[in-house]
Amino acid sequence: MAERKSYITRSGFEKLRAELEFLWKEERPRVTHAVSVAAALGDRSENADYIYGKKRLREIDGRIRFLTKRMDELEVVDLGPRANADRVYFGAWVELEDEQGERVRYQLVGPDEFDAAQGRISVESPVGRALMGKRLDDEVLVRRPRGELRFTIVAIDYRQPDGRPSEGRPAGGASNDGPHGAP
Repeated sequence: MAERKSYITRSGFEKLRAELEFLWKEERPRVTHAVSVAAALGDRSENADYIYGKKRLREIDGRIRFLTKRMDELEVVDLGPRANADRVYFGAWVELEDEQGERVRYQLVGPDEFDAAQGRISVESPVGRALMGKRLDDEVLVRRPRGELRFTIVAIDYRQPDGRPSEGRPAGGASNDGPHGAP
């Protein structure tokens, strides 16, 4: 069975890379030094600094392993200004209007970088799945455990909220080669 690719924006991938570098080059050496100092103090069985340090090292090593493996599995989708931004694909900023006239704005991102507080939702979420491939002015029905929501797509943009163009080449587009509209 073919493995399903997970997608991530360039900025999301760079955040993971920065975290990995920080853990490997700064945090792990700092904690390793603290464990060495604590170990030199003698009895390790009741040495809280030593016990905590070893626990923290295990956590750091686990996160390093996870990030290393996960980053190998991810496909970076570079987003760029699109000549035809009338469809919703991975990386799009989408403004929706509900039945009461309230508006919300979301960016469709991969599961590794979703952040609801920042308006970034996963393409694998109910809202994300409902939006993929839709056009401007389409009505979107979102089925969720608490009931259905109806939205109208009022804007699709492939620019950052501050107006900067998104990075790189477009993802998806006319040929819907990969899942989530990504190549």
